[in-house]
Formats: sequence, C-alpha cells, structure tokens
Amino acid sequence: MKNGYKALAFFTLLLLASCTEEIFIDVEEGSTMIGVEAYFSDELKQHEAILSYTADFYNRHEIRMVSGAKVYITDGVDTIAYHEDTENKGHYLTNPVAGKRNTLYRLCIDIDEPDSEPIHLFSESMLSDNVDYIDSLVIKPYSGSNDTTPTVFFGDTIEWVFPYFQSLPDPNIIYMPMIYKNDTLLTDTLNQQMMIPVGGYAGYYINGPEMQLQNKEIPIYYFKKSDLRNGDRIRAGLQSIPADFLYFYYSIAMSSGSNPLLGAPANVVTNIQPTDKAVGWFLTTSVTSAETIFIDNQ
Repeated sequence: MKNGYKALAFFTLLLLASCTEEIFIDVEEGSTMIGVEAYFSDELKQHEAILSYTADFYNRHEIRMVSGAKVYITDGVDTIAYHEDTENKGHYLTNPVAGKRNTLYRLCIDIDEPDSEPIHLFSESMLSDNVDYIDSLVIKPYSGSNDTTPTVFFGDTIEWVFPYFQSLPDPNIIYMPMIYKNDTLLTDTLNQQMMIPVGGYAGYYINGPEMQLQNKEIPIYYFKKSDLRNGDRIRAGLQSIPADFLYFYYSIAMSSGSNPLLGAPANVVTNIQPTDKAVGWFLTTSVTSAETIFIDNQ
C-alpha cells in the first residue's frame, strides 16, 4: 500500500501543478507621463536622448514615442542641441561632441502638442571625474578570497576581466563597465551591467600588488571560456557614474519582470523634474577605455 500512496501523492501533485491559472493583479494606473532616457559623456560622439509616453503595467502594445520635442543641454556657457532622428521617432541625437569632466550639465526638454498644455522638463547631473587611462586588461580565472565569485559554470571555466589602473582618491566613485567583444557591445541593457563602487580601495592601484597581498581582486565582467576564441578583441570602458544613478539602477532591477509585487510600492526613482510629469534618468558619465586580445594559454 505504501507504493500506492506514493503513486497517489505523485499524481495529485502533478494534477495540482497542471491546474495553474494566470492571475492579473489590478494595478492602479496614474496619468500618462513622459519617459526619459538621456545620456551625455566626455566621449567624442553623438549622444542620445529617448522620449516616450508611459503605459499601463500590462500594456502589450507598441510604446508611443514623443516626437517633435525640443531637447538640449547646457553647462551655463555652451548649449548643445539634440535633433530628432528622422528614421527613428522619439530618438534625439547631438552632433559629435565631447562633454567636460567635473562640469554640471542641465537637460531641458520642451514638449508642445496640440490640444494639451506645453510640458517643460529639466534635470541636472555632474559629469564625474575619472582616471586618465587604464594600464592593462587581463583575462584570467578569479583567484581572490570572495567565495561567492564563480570560477566554474556547469563545468565550463569562467574567465574574468580585470583592469589594472591607479584609482582616484575619491571613495565615492562608482564604475559601470561597458564590455565589447570584437566591437559588439555586450552590456547594452541595465540588467547586463555591473556596478562597481571603489569604496575602501580608493587611492589603490586596482588589482595591483597591494591588493593581491590582501588576496583581493576586482573583476568587471566574465566570460564562459567556451565563448572565447584566440584572437578575440575585448575592450572595456569604465564609466564613472554619479552615485545617485546607482539607486536608480537598483530600483529598476528590483522592479523588472511581469509581477507588480516584485518592486517597492512606489515609482522608480527619477532625476527628471517635475516628478509628476516624467520618469527616467539623465545620466552623465566620463569614460576611460582599454583593449586586450584573448590568448588561450591552456
């Protein structure tokens, strides 16, 4: 009879598992707002701002973009305009230009549409300082003392990317690495990125002899070894980001997915004003890059 009870329990569990129903939680929706993703850095390139309208939590339709807006930034002396991409509605680009480190930039957005009141949005962000150069990148297995850092993934060796550079003395600097493999950006969404506070290692030569004596290392990305080939070009750009962007990143990470109960019972933080009209972030960063070639020594 014991085997019979086991079989009955198994089939009961199987039946319960198969009788699932998709449940929609009634989420109270507010008024439509403007979603802002705006970027500016000290790289000589075209910088982008993306404007869209917010939608209901369960929206399955194409997001409406904001077209015809006036978008520009200023440091109080120079004004830099963003021009809408004629082939990509709601995407605004500057001419190639480089920002200046340790400079406060103000973003301004004017939206004037028929049958609605004009909307003026603004934000301010300091373009952070950064190191002038990275001495080298090394790709190798992790050998520090952090037991939570994986070295093997399903039998495949993990190869970590380590930058070597003299850090600035400011302990509040936070890096968000951009990783390229053969000119393809691998960290093009927030959920693929790592945030690396320098903290107590400010002023250290990062990953150098002093840190190695403490059995400490700071990697900025990892690859499964099977994804690497001899001769692959790996480039890392260390973006120095404002500290408040870290909280935006965490609030986005905690609120992602299809379950409205995952995140905190509040809107994601924003630095776009007024906060009852817009959500999103204006991010200014300084970037320092280095490149290496992967060589399999084993």
